[in-house]
Parts: sequence; C-alpha cells; structure tokens
Amino acid sequence: MIYSRLLVYLLICVHVVVGGRVSTFAGATTTFLFPPEGVTATIPDPNFPDATHVGYPGKTATGDEAAAIATAPALGPNHNQFPLVRPVAKGTQDDEFDVIRQFGNLSPWRSIPSKSFGLSEASPTIPEGCELVQAHLIHRHGARYPAGGTGTETFAEKVHKMANKGRGFKATGDLKFLKTWKYKLGSELLTPFGRSELFDLGVGFRMRYGNLLKGFKDLPVFRTTSQTRMVDSALNFAAGFFGLPDYFKDYHQFIEIDADGQNSTLASYLACPNFLNSSIGGVGYTKAADEWKKKYLNGTRERLQRNLDGFTLTIDDCYHMQELCAYETVALGYSKFCGLFTRKEWEGFSYTNSLQFWYSVGPGSPMGAAMGIGWVQELISRLTKTRITKFNTSVNKTVVESEMYFPFGQPIYVDATHDATIASILVAMDFTNFIKSGPLPAHKIPKNLSYKIDEVVPFAVNLVGQVLDCPARHKKEHSPGKPTHIRWILNDGVLPLSGIKGCGHDKNGMCKLDAFIHAMKQKIEEVDYDCACRGKYKFPNPDHIVDGQLPECKKRH
Repeated sequence: MIYSRLLVYLLICVHVVVGGRVSTFAGATTTFLFPPEGVTATIPDPNFPDATHVGYPGKTATGDEAAAIATAPALGPNHNQFPLVRPVAKGTQDDEFDVIRQFGNLSPWRSIPSKSFGLSEASPTIPEGCELVQAHLIHRHGARYPAGGTGTETFAEKVHKMANKGRGFKATGDLKFLKTWKYKLGSELLTPFGRSELFDLGVGFRMRYGNLLKGFKDLPVFRTTSQTRMVDSALNFAAGFFGLPDYFKDYHQFIEIDADGQNSTLASYLACPNFLNSSIGGVGYTKAADEWKKKYLNGTRERLQRNLDGFTLTIDDCYHMQELCAYETVALGYSKFCGLFTRKEWEGFSYTNSLQFWYSVGPGSPMGAAMGIGWVQELISRLTKTRITKFNTSVNKTVVESEMYFPFGQPIYVDATHDATIASILVAMDFTNFIKSGPLPAHKIPKNLSYKIDEVVPFAVNLVGQVLDCPARHKKEHSPGKPTHIRWILNDGVLPLSGIKGCGHDKNGMCKLDAFIHAMKQKIEEVDYDCACRGKYKFPNPDHIVDGQLPECKKRH
C-alpha cells in the first residue's frame, strides 16, 4: 500500500515536470527564521568568553585619521554588486548590458561621474587651494524586501491561486520555472546585501571624511527614523564608520518616529496629507507610469502569454515580474525573472521608475518642493547655528529646539532617510540639472534623459554637502577653517549649482556659502507648505510643473 502511494506521487511529479502543469505549491510564500526556535545565545556566555576576558590581544597602536577626500588625487569609485549574480537580458550577451542598472530605485548605488551631471572637470575630491571644514551627509537605507501587499506579493498570490484552481495551469518555455517557483521575499526588512551596502558606505565615509572627527568636542548625534530598515541601516553605517565591536559607544543614534501624520523631515511625505491622498499623490505615482507600461509591455505580454495555458497575463503581471527580478536579485542574489525581458523592456522598466518619481515626489509633483523644504530648513539652521522658529512644514519642533537631539557645530552630520525624501530635497534645493528633459512624456523615453532614478535615488544613495574654506588660511593644526563655500556631491558626482540664485556656474560646483544660504532662505519663504500639502486642488492635467510647485501655491515676494 505504501509503495502504491509512493508510485502515484512519483507519477504526479513526473507529470508536473514533463507535462508543464505547475505544482500546487507554485507561488506559495516561504519564510525562514534563524536561529532555530528556542535557541538563544547567553551574553556574556561563560563557555565562550569574549576577547576582553580572553586577553592576549597582541601589541596594537592606533594610527591617524584618514582624509582621502582631501589627500587623494582621485577617489576609488564604487561599483560593488558583490555577491549579486549579474542578470542577462533576453537576447544579449553577459557583458553587453547591465540589467541591474535598470532597476531604478531598486538599483544598488554606484559612483556617478560628474560629467553625467554636466560638470566634466569636477571631482568629489576637495578642490585645490580649499580646505574641508564640515560634511553634511544624508543617505537612503540599503536594499530591502518589497512593501507588504504590493505587486510582487499579489503576483505570487495569483500564481498560487491559479495553481490550485481546477487542474491548475501549464507553464512552458521561458516560464517553465514557475512550475516550482516559490515566493521567498519578506516585507520591508534590509536584505543581507542591503546591510553590506550601509556598512561599506560607513567605511567609505570614514576613509574620506574621518579627519573631521578631530573637530568634535562631544559625541556625534546621527539621525534616522523608526522603521526597522531605517534603524538597521543607520546601525550598519555606524558599524562601518566607527568599527566593531564598540561602535555604539562612539556616537548617539537619535531615532525619529516614522508614521502617518508624524512630523519628521526624514519621512516628510508622511506629514503631507495630499501625498497620502490617492486622488493627488496616488495620481502622480500611477497616471503617467501606467500609460507608459501599456506602451512598452504590450508586446511583452503577448510573447510571455504563449508560454502559459490556463493563466491570463496582464500588463501589471509583466511589470511585477520585472519587479520580482529586482527584488529577488538584491534579496536572494539571483532571479530567473530577469532573463524574461529584453534590453528595450528593461530600459522601459527604468523609465517607468523615472515617471513615478518625477510626478509623485520629484520636479513634476505639486508637493515635491514642499516635502523637501523641511530638511532644507534644518540644513540652514545647522549652517547658521540658528534655531528654527517657524513650524509650518514637516520640521519637528521638539527635535530642532533641542540642543541634545539637534546640536550645532558638528563637523559631521549624518541623516538616514528614504528615496522619496531625497528626491524631494533635490527639488527643494533647485538642482535644476535634473529637469532638463522635463516634463517627462508618457509615450516615449526622451533623448538624453536627465532624470534617471538609478542615478538619483538608488539603494544607499548618498548626498554630501562639503563646506569649504577657500582659499585655505594658514592656521594651527586641527583648528577649524572659516567656511566660505559649499558644494554638493550625489553618489560621488559633483552637482552643478547654477540653478540656485546667486551661485552661477563653477567648474567645481562651488557656491559662496553666504549666497547659498541666502538663496535657500528665499526658497523656504517661497514654498507654501500648507497650500501644497493641505490645499484643495486636483492633480494638474496636463502637468507642466518642473520645480515641484503649483504656480498658485508659490508665495510672491
């Protein structure tokens, strides 16, 4: 009897594998937790004493701080994708086209040459004759799982449902892997690769800017928000920057609440009711992008449908499979979904991301500048050592009025945030090089596209404000210079500041600090946060906005 049942089971398995019919577990969600349930480590564990109890550390001596940003002729670029397996697009060779660069905001950050932003002669290293006085870093979290209940999960649910409906469905050809495919992605946590991105970012920042630590008279205060991936990103950055095992003793980690209706400039979109309104913020994210999906994926749907019997593909299904490629790659290291799509289809996916960000939180959003202006207020507060007194944006009054949580005079500031927030900050600060090809059309990819999300807000994107003393004055060692200029570095690429009033063109991307501060103060006064985030209006159609503001919401002076 037992052998008969086993034979029936084997025959069913052979039928599934050979006949193309999917297994009943196709699309099922699987999870794994480590360590095993009930197994915990005792700390300290007398059986496994730590290094302080073992002793014999060897002879050690601390060296001096690194300052590669000022001493090196050029910086070592970041193109790290290890240990991700490089996907190969359908119809291409392995070294011909980098699919990972088409993941948009799901791409790992990489060094962008300054010429991509319009400054062919600029370098992120400190310009000759200048001295670094201060660094302001705002960075995104690392690679993560998708949000719960979104497209990748709904596609898996559809696969599992159809696999268990009647006789299921058949998957052959390029889609035959669906027969035994399982959904292994969690929700919104950092992936192992995401942890490494932030650790490496911390190491790199210490190598480049570590010399600024000599100017601290107290422990630094770094900021992040309360979502798990945000806290974990901040801690991994700190572990890389300060070093294990005692990194947590070298600084203070301040955590702001990250939730709907809570004021935080690091999660500013959650403090903007109109962004959370599906008829305004939702339209910005979906309208143009959905039009574009129908155009670039129509032939794709027809091609892939030929590999399925009993399962009807939609345009959204095809898009979600592209998302699965990206998320599985950064979470699991490899995805079979990647090879389903051609180079042109991956370029289409990337452009979808540009449309989503442009119209929801970027230059084409009526709330774009408003959602970034709060952090600009905090930046000017730090640069001028002046407390904020007006609280009509996403700025948290309790935070910025506190010397403990929001100290002045730090040589290094580090804020961890989200992609949407950085996208809005770039708008609020008038980095106009990103709007050259806008407004973005929904029917084609513009030639020389200036708003590429894999360059603007990838995983672990980092924006650094370098405050400089130019020309550097002769002074005592370790005494701070006098800040005279500022410039901004995005993913190692120097940004032109020519769109900022009073800055003009500079081959090194520099602007006089006084002029920059004056321009940002004017922008703060110009942006009407209440109108943008709480006003009653419809999302503009057509949308010709390129500065993140509705014309009727701009304050006139």
